[in-house]
Amino acid sequence: MTKKYNIAIVGATGAVGQMMIQVLLERKFPINELYLLASKKSDGKKINILNKEFTVKALDGFDFSGIDIALFSAGSNISEKYAKEATNKNSIVIDNTSFFRYEEDIPLIVPEINASQITHYKKTGIIANPNCSTIQMLVAIKPIHDLCKVIRINVCTYQAVSGTGNNAIKELNDQVNAYVNNNEILWDVYPKQIAFNVIPQIDNFMENGYTKEEMKMVWETKKILDEKIEVNPTTVRVPVFYGHSEAIHLELEKNITSNEAKNILSAKDSGVILIDEHIDGGYPCAANECENSNDVYVGRVREDISCKNGLNMWVVSNNIRKGAAFNSVQIAEHLIKDYI
Repeated sequence: MTKKYNIAIVGATGAVGQMMIQVLLERKFPINELYLLASKKSDGKKINILNKEFTVKALDGFDFSGIDIALFSAGSNISEKYAKEATNKNSIVIDNTSFFRYEEDIPLIVPEINASQITHYKKTGIIANPNCSTIQMLVAIKPIHDLCKVIRINVCTYQAVSGTGNNAIKELNDQVNAYVNNNEILWDVYPKQIAFNVIPQIDNFMENGYTKEEMKMVWETKKILDEKIEVNPTTVRVPVFYGHSEAIHLELEKNITSNEAKNILSAKDSGVILIDEHIDGGYPCAANECENSNDVYVGRVREDISCKNGLNMWVVSNNIRKGAAFNSVQIAEHLIKDYI
């Protein structure tokens, strides 16, 4: 008989939390009991996912005893307050916030890249899930890095509003409706109007002029893939509901052709889906390929005409799925397969 596990989702009413429920069901994860946890104001709230109804419980006062795996996605302050409470009750925490990512003794995991590092969760009971924009970038460049070491990454991201949560999704929707109906466009979630606009700021500005979202990509690339890689990111919020897009420019230690790169990326074990034709529409887009997909898509692979040993690519993926919920569930699947 297949062993079943008690699972808790912290932040179950949020965009990522609800997608965690959906992915667990889609993947037929062996669940004994599923506990959906959120703030007190959501206590007793009903959630319907894939025609199944669930009842939310208040996180405050919840007893994690008997919980095998707790998936956290409710903000860094919640992870700071409750993750250790869960691990003290012998739950394994998979945390989707940035709170634990940069701690040396906590593994930061993208299963296609460093699943072997999961074993280090035993030190603290916590595994960190990387930033969504970092995940899809590293999944896409890992096969190239294996073939020919990446020296430097220059990346511009075009990130969907769902990365900010349900309030941002609503804000974009409300602004579009206001524009169509000739009403005043209002904003609160973002510093400027997001509908029919692009905002070159995600998260707060750091002392060096980069935003924290940009620095996450720097720190996480070094921790997950290779500490020697230099990363120069610009992160931009765009009026897309789901799916991040990235224009990635690589500098490699030696020259490889675009055909060599595409052969590697089209292999079954590459971890990506290559869509690369030199025709109109012969490339992946967030609204087309990513809507209900857990995959990372790559297109526009070409040699950089301005840089020796340079290679360019276009990468898209659903930020709520592979960038958050699916990656977390993949980690959980590795845990039950190899560790618990």
